[in-house]
Amino acid sequence: MRYSSFRSMAQAGAVEAERTLTRRARLEPAIDAALAAVLADQRDDGHWVYELEADVTIPAEYVLMVHYLGETPDTALERKIGTYLRRRQGDHGGWPLFHGGAFDPSASVKAYFALKMIGDPPDAPHMARGRSAILDHGGAERSNVFTRMLLALFGEVPWSAVPVMPVEIALLPRWAPFHLSKVSYWTRTVLTPLLVLGALRPRARNPRAVGVPELFLAPPDGLGLAPRAPHQDRMWFALFRALESQMRLLAPRLPARLRRRAVEQAAAFVRARLNGEHGLGAIFPAMVNAVQMLDVLGLAPDAPESSAARRAIDRLLVDHGAEAYCQPCLSPVWDTALMCHALLETGTPRALDAARRGLDWLLPLQILDQPGDWAARRPDVRPGGWAFQYENACYPDVDDTAVVAMAMHRAAHLEPWPLPDRYADAVARAREWIVGMQGRRGGWGAFEADNTHDYLNHIPFADHGALLDPPTADVSARCLSMLAQLEPGACARRRSPAARALGWLLRRQEANGSWYGRWGVNYVYGTWCALCALAAAGLPPEAPPVARAARWLAYVQNPDGGWGEGGDSYRLDHTGHAWAPSTASQTAWALLGLMAAGAVETRAVTRGIAWLVDHQRADGLWDEPQHTATGFPRVFYLRYHGYARYFPLWALARYRNLRAGGSGRVAFGM
Repeated sequence: MRYSSFRSMAQAGAVEAERTLTRRARLEPAIDAALAAVLADQRDDGHWVYELEADVTIPAEYVLMVHYLGETPDTALERKIGTYLRRRQGDHGGWPLFHGGAFDPSASVKAYFALKMIGDPPDAPHMARGRSAILDHGGAERSNVFTRMLLALFGEVPWSAVPVMPVEIALLPRWAPFHLSKVSYWTRTVLTPLLVLGALRPRARNPRAVGVPELFLAPPDGLGLAPRAPHQDRMWFALFRALESQMRLLAPRLPARLRRRAVEQAAAFVRARLNGEHGLGAIFPAMVNAVQMLDVLGLAPDAPESSAARRAIDRLLVDHGAEAYCQPCLSPVWDTALMCHALLETGTPRALDAARRGLDWLLPLQILDQPGDWAARRPDVRPGGWAFQYENACYPDVDDTAVVAMAMHRAAHLEPWPLPDRYADAVARAREWIVGMQGRRGGWGAFEADNTHDYLNHIPFADHGALLDPPTADVSARCLSMLAQLEPGACARRRSPAARALGWLLRRQEANGSWYGRWGVNYVYGTWCALCALAAAGLPPEAPPVARAARWLAYVQNPDGGWGEGGDSYRLDHTGHAWAPSTASQTAWALLGLMAAGAVETRAVTRGIAWLVDHQRADGLWDEPQHTATGFPRVFYLRYHGYARYFPLWALARYRNLRAGGSGRVAFGM
């Protein structure tokens, strides 16, 4: 019996060794196939841009916007969006916020409303299922603030069901407890045109006169305000609700000239940032609100501002023939910068040439002359960042800027590389801007510095809990990575920006060894970012923070060898990683994190590489329907279609390079 057991173990070991050899033999072909696929995606001018998909609220709101404005709808487009919305309906009958997620009331109300507007009969099976799910979960009464605002604009609920945000707040001084400079860029651009809409209270034209009273358990005319959101403190919320009730009483008594001046001020803010055919803030919700604001202010649809703002929204449409949807924004700078990192890692002449073309495309997009809204807190800092989108000069992105600067710096130090100093000035200016944007305690937010007025997330309007842009571990880790890559040893200088960032990041490590990932799902993403930063900062694999993080990544590896994490890992109790099926992007993040921690020759890495090789499609790419990125935790999730392209290629190429090099150490910040 004992001999038989030993023989079985030996046979199993031999089989595993043979599989490992087979997978290693398949590694180079896997890299070649992935490389060929992504090179075919490069645009003629050198950049990459992939689809960016959110939940059904964005295409649903697009449909409803067309009918709000009273436009003649494109029936073929509506039919395709209807197909998309029906496909995204969950087994629970409603619509989720991310792939395979639980029922969400607001997404479900908007999807149902849009389908009914398109022409789906209420007694159709999918509509009956959706309606039943909404009613079973408390009805449209459970909708969030933004959905209530939309329903009020369509006359479905009274304005008394929407939290008061008087337009007069646009006139408040900067020192006031609430000021537009105290909230995040996305809140500022979404909220300001809403202030005008809330003050003037237009009614949707809605030529088809479609409504959704059947989604309410009680007559919507009597709908009151929404209850306190789970993230909101009871005492803060009670205080703000009391202030809100006073504002409701005060608003009718304010002088009309004051309201007119406030409307003019809010409208001027928006019009100064309309951003042409790229749209207000270059994000869909703000762009729609801006179009509706211009409409209620009386601008004709063919007026230059109105027509450009409206075209900006149509640029977000994706048409796949049988179905279509609307993106929340475009991601060319992010996609191109990350792709360049993957190609630089791959290292073949074709890959390096493509990376050079991508970086050359990025170079003139650096914002050097226009101080954005961020300058309200950092007036003495020179601009030097990149935006996330094609054009968004008021709102450059710290994260994008660090990623671009690291790619340019790495490219300039490759041999052979023509004109090695071609990016030196851009990298230096990016570093200057990022150092200037560092928070008082050492971390970085994505678009603002020290945007930490936490009490504002407890006002009734902030039921989404994402009014602010505080420092986060993933963005801060990226900035630390950049500083350490540009200046090895920078962390050794006491009180240097890099040393302060390192201290901030180490203090944010979770008890289990992971880091919270604000902009990617979730702890796997945050831990990858942090481990790259710690490696660049010079911490060795045996350093306790590094070793603990590496152990945690190995612990949460799925039985199939990959990694996956669900959107419900953003639970308010922060209980940690939530299991989900393995995905290509999350597996790649875990592998890149482990390799940064020096764990190249470990079983966890070998199994992760095997998962990527085994799940690669014949065309060199990977399937990934999951939302592995985050717009707002618990509220808004993203699926970057590029993530399943450049991240797996990057991980496979790095594994090959580290094993061939023998040092096991990652030489760059990412």
